[in-house]
Amino acid sequence: MNQKPSGKLRRGWTTGACAAAATKAAYQAMITGNFSDSVSIVLPKGETPVFQLFRKETGSCFTTASIIKDAGDDPDVTHGAEISVTVRHGIQGSGVVFEAGSGVGTVTKAGLRLEIGEPAINPVPRQMMRSVVAEIAEQYHDSGDVVLTVSVPNGEELAKKTWNPRLGIVGGISILGTTGIVIPYSCSAWIHSIHRGIDVARANFMRHVAGCTGSTSEKAVQGIYNLPDEAMLDMGDFVGGLLKYFRKHPLPKLTIGGGFGKLTKLAQGHLDLHSSRSQVDFAQLAEQLKQLGASFELCDKARSANTANEVLKLAKDSNLPLADKIAEKAGVVVKNALGNIETELIILVIDSQGKLAGKSKDNA
Repeated sequence: MNQKPSGKLRRGWTTGACAAAATKAAYQAMITGNFSDSVSIVLPKGETPVFQLFRKETGSCFTTASIIKDAGDDPDVTHGAEISVTVRHGIQGSGVVFEAGSGVGTVTKAGLRLEIGEPAINPVPRQMMRSVVAEIAEQYHDSGDVVLTVSVPNGEELAKKTWNPRLGIVGGISILGTTGIVIPYSCSAWIHSIHRGIDVARANFMRHVAGCTGSTSEKAVQGIYNLPDEAMLDMGDFVGGLLKYFRKHPLPKLTIGGGFGKLTKLAQGHLDLHSSRSQVDFAQLAEQLKQLGASFELCDKARSANTANEVLKLAKDSNLPLADKIAEKAGVVVKNALGNIETELIILVIDSQGKLAGKSKDNA
C-alpha cells in the first residue's frame, strides 16, 4: 500500500462520475450538434463538479465524449484512465441500455449486484447516467431512449491490477462509485472488493475462503488448502473490514493468513494492520516468550528487537512455538469480532520464505 503523504489531500472523481459526465456531454451533443468544452453533473450527495472533455467525436449515428479520470491524491489504479461513452439512439420505449465497450468488463459469475452477462457498470453509476439522460431528454424534449457504450482504453490491462478476474468480471475494469467522489487513502475500492469477493464465494456455494495480508501468505495458504482463486480474499491490512462483512455474510470456514508481524498486531487487538495505524508491541512479544519458558536473556533480546521477524527467529532458534501462540491469540481477536456465527476458523502464520510458521488449533 502506498504511503499516505502529509498535508491536506486533494479529492478525486470515480469512474462512475466520469462516465455520467461523458454521457451528458455526448447525449447533449447528439441532440444539439455541438460539444461544449466542459460539463457539470450533480453527484448523489449534491456536489456539482465540472469535468473537462478530453475527446469529442461525432459520427453518422453516434456521438462520443471522454474524460480523463482524476483520482486526486489517491493511489487509484484507474487514475489517468480515459473514460469514454458513446451514445446512440435506442429503440422507442427501451429507455437507457448499457453496453460494455473495449476495456470495460462483463459479469460472468453470480454474487455481484449485476446479472450474469451484464456490463460491469455498477448500480449507482447506472443511476447517475440515467439521471443525466433524463435531464437532457427533458431539456430538449427527446425520448431518452439511448444505448450507452462505456469504454476504457487499456482497461483490460488495468483490470489485471484489480480483483475483477477473481470476481468473474472479464474483459476490463468496472465502472464504480457510490458517491462519485474518491476520498484519498480511504481505500473504499479495496474494501468494496473484499465485500464482493465474499458475495461471489457465497453465490457460488464455496465453503472455505481465506483472507491474507499479502502475496507471500496468500500463495502459501492457497497451496496448503488447494483453494481456487475465487476463494482468496485479498484482505491486505483491512482485517476489520473483512470480518465486519463476513459476520453478516458468513461461510462455513474462514482462514486468516499473514506474516508474523501483521498477525502479531492482530493478536494484540488491532483490526487495521497498516504500519501507520498499528505497531508491534515488543514488550508483549517478550512476555509471550516468557510464558513459553524463554530465558531472561532471550526475552531481553526480544524486547529490544528491531523487527517482529527478528523475534520469530529468536523463538525458532530456541524451539519455542511463539508463532503458534500468536496464531491462537489472533484467533481469539477474530472470534470476538465475528461474534456468535458458526464458522470454522483457522489462523496461519507464514514466515518471510512462504513457509508455515504457526497455526491455531482447529476449531468449529
